[in-house]
Amino acid sequence: MAFRPLGDRVLVRRVDEEAKTAGGIIIPDTAKEKPQEGEVIAAGPGARDDSGKVQPLDVQVGDRILFGKWSGTEVKLNGEDLLIMKESDILGVLAA
Repeated sequence: MAFRPLGDRVLVRRVDEEAKTAGGIIIPDTAKEKPQEGEVIAAGPGARDDSGKVQPLDVQVGDRILFGKWSGTEVKLNGEDLLIMKESDILGVLAA
């Protein structure tokens, strides 16, 4: 199923965090927090300003982003857990 976000919304896939700390301690799934890093897999055209003109988004498909802990709405598409969030919920884009 194809999905296209509307307005200034983006579809994000969470990036799995490492299950082991730098010191070698393995973190069990029950103790892990959900990652706050993800990859944009679809983006809407942008929000409309007061004059009705579409302002393009600052993020693009493929960008790795950071977002707030409680940002977005969880959805399940094609058996995969994804997030839909507004561009304003995104804290920043990670440089490659």
